[in-house]
Amino acid sequence: MASEPEVFQVTFLLPSGDEPTIPIAREEHIWDAAFAAGITLPAMCHQGYCLTCAARSEDGGEVDQSDSLVYYPADREAGFVLLCTGKPRSNLKLRTHQQKEMRQFRKQRKLLAPYSWKEE
Repeated sequence: MASEPEVFQVTFLLPSGDEPTIPIAREEHIWDAAFAAGITLPAMCHQGYCLTCAARSEDGGEVDQSDSLVYYPADREAGFVLLCTGKPRSNLKLRTHQQKEMRQFRKQRKLLAPYSWKEE
């Protein structure tokens, strides 16, 4: 008998001020679950590379970023999450639309920051 998948409650802190919370399974990408729930979030490459989908954890929750092409320990320490390839490992509260902040964070540390040539 198959056991039920582990599910976490993920709250999105959107620029509009809305704070929708949805259940997301342990092996589901956060961006995909949000899209399926009708939450519009930015994304471009869906590979964990371009930083377009960047968010920031507001509560220190855990996210598995092993599907990301480029994700640094410093990103994790600063609370940055790549929603397109991140999978929840705890309940989360995520501030969305953090691509500019994540690019700036990486540039300051001389880490790969795709598309950072374009000042936003």
